[in-house]
Amino acid sequence: MKELHYDVLIIGAGAGGLAAAVEVSKHDTSCALVERESHLGGILVQCIHNGFGLEEFKEELTGPEFADRQVQQVLASNVDVYTDTTVTQLDADGDLKEAYCFSPAYGVLKITAHAVILAMGCRERNRGNIRTPGTRPAGVYTAGLAQRLVNIEGYIPGKDVVIVGSGDIGLIMARRMTWVGAKVHAVIEIQPYPSGLTRNIVQCLNDFDIPLYLSHVVSRIEGKDRIEKVRVCPLANGIPDEDNSFDIPCDTLLLSVGLVPENELSKEAGVQINPQTNGALVDATMMTSVDGVFSCGNVLHVHDLADWVAEEARRTGRYAVAYLRDERPKRQIRIKAGANVRYINPTMLDPDNPDKLYFRSLIVKNQAKLHLKLDHNPVKEVKISHVQPSEMLHVKVKPKDVASWNIMKDSVLEVSVE
Repeated sequence: MKELHYDVLIIGAGAGGLAAAVEVSKHDTSCALVERESHLGGILVQCIHNGFGLEEFKEELTGPEFADRQVQQVLASNVDVYTDTTVTQLDADGDLKEAYCFSPAYGVLKITAHAVILAMGCRERNRGNIRTPGTRPAGVYTAGLAQRLVNIEGYIPGKDVVIVGSGDIGLIMARRMTWVGAKVHAVIEIQPYPSGLTRNIVQCLNDFDIPLYLSHVVSRIEGKDRIEKVRVCPLANGIPDEDNSFDIPCDTLLLSVGLVPENELSKEAGVQINPQTNGALVDATMMTSVDGVFSCGNVLHVHDLADWVAEEARRTGRYAVAYLRDERPKRQIRIKAGANVRYINPTMLDPDNPDKLYFRSLIVKNQAKLHLKLDHNPVKEVKISHVQPSEMLHVKVKPKDVASWNIMKDSVLEVSVE
């Protein structure tokens, strides 16, 4: 077993891992970037549509173009890259973290580091997660797998398609399947509102006259060898209305029913998980409950945009370097989700160095207001033109905001939406 040592180990080389690696490399710090796939860029390389880079690079790019920009930055840095290398165990109890890796190219590696940044991304929920009844024929795919088959492998999964869930990948695949000649008969969404970005509803469904059935579920899958049809059932106040169910013939069913942060390795390392996000609980410096272990990007909480993943990861890289230099916050105050807010990340705020907070609303509303209260006293209000659960929101807490706060030892900052 070959042993290697670095100041920082970054696990995962998608948008988050790449951005964190570039940031760490700017500070005269040794860094290893480990990726289980044979390429850098993660899921970006199969997202050939545009819409990336407007925040990060100030121009509109496709996913592969966005990834290539980041990859070139990494290759121009002093970061050591290990692709086709899987971390199977992370021991993070002591000051020196130990990661055990397996790779066809490098064999068995033991990488030790003083700090670790978790950037493993997320995975798709599948049919087993949503427990759809019926037979088990061929032709049922997750939307991300179908995207890979079409964009990378050059295969068309089917010709008559139904999509379950209006998440962004599913919406984008509705358009993509239409472009390759398939007929997308419907997108079925269990919620009374879409799960994806508004722009994707317009560009991927409305522009192609693809029906979107809100408050509906696929209640049964039918087919012997290959899927033949699905039963679609409307919901009345959340209760299936079987009398008004209808069938849609199809040979392909794509599932876009949510993403789950890839945190098995985090749990093994003893990282405390937030039940609201299925990602780590992090403090104001993006550090988890395990000293010296940081988390960012989709493994922390599922983002809408790769640009925001990269922005968050750069901050995490800076915090990891500060940790190595023993530059830690003198104080932190707890942040909690208030009315109509599902979660807040990070869950702590450094009053001496405040930064951006990410959160998701529980309601759909136009002309909403974001309220920040310190110990029940209003300290900041922000107008938001539109909020909905599917779109991540953020607010920048500025030093001038904090200057007027009466912060006590046990102060709590509450974030709510009305």
